[in-house]
Amino acid sequence: MAAFKDPSIKAIICCIGGNDSIRMLPYVDFDVIKANPKIFTGYSDNTVGHLMCLKAGLSSFYGVSVLNDFAENIAMSGYTQKWVDHTFFRDEPIGNIPVSETWTGERLEWDRKNQNIGRTFKPNRGYELIQGKETAQGRLIGGCFDVLQFIKGTSLFPRLDQFNEAILFLETSEVQPAPWLLEDGLRNYGMMGILNRINGILFAKPQEEFHYEEYKVTIKKVLAEFGLEELPVLYNASFGHNEPKCLLPYGVLAEIDTGNRSFTILESGVVS
Repeated sequence: MAAFKDPSIKAIICCIGGNDSIRMLPYVDFDVIKANPKIFTGYSDNTVGHLMCLKAGLSSFYGVSVLNDFAENIAMSGYTQKWVDHTFFRDEPIGNIPVSETWTGERLEWDRKNQNIGRTFKPNRGYELIQGKETAQGRLIGGCFDVLQFIKGTSLFPRLDQFNEAILFLETSEVQPAPWLLEDGLRNYGMMGILNRINGILFAKPQEEFHYEEYKVTIKKVLAEFGLEELPVLYNASFGHNEPKCLLPYGVLAEIDTGNRSFTILESGVVS
């Protein structure tokens, strides 16, 4: 609240994630956030902060944090730098966002002895189309699957109508939830009526590629239960708990092109 109130602060960059940001909810003044719009960015447990911004009517940015990105050993990835620049410093449509050519889920301790040791990056594959034939457009909403699970049922979880014709983006954490947990969670979205409201799903590469193939089977299985075999689902996106990453602005219009297996953000994330 102090950071939002302070006019000298132009952006709030979360330090890292966790599992208890929901404890802030009783102390948040949504009118203060609404009256003091500024950049808010982070991921993982910071899904809570993003939904606080969403509730206040502010578009925030699912993406970079201090320790995982700006404090990257040796230097921040060029891919991440590019999307920070395109998203925060240009008031033009963000455009087509390809998958990063390399990726890592390796964790190095934040310690002086590691400051000149880079993480090991591996070659990446492109987007995978799990299902769907039509091009889908919608406004972005979502976050960390694990965190969204414990926000459900609180006053912070988005209204059902906020999922209307949206593109739902999801990613899994270093907890690496078992496929049956993903199945339960997605089925819950179906029973809430959310899956039948959205226009498509953008799913990130699972952390360290754990359950990579199993998650694809799970997603198709649950969507079929709700008669959604044609809902466009793009998989292996570069955001979330692997590096490098792009940034996803909440509420901004985006597109999943199933024919070209591409993802594009059609609007700008900021205004000058």
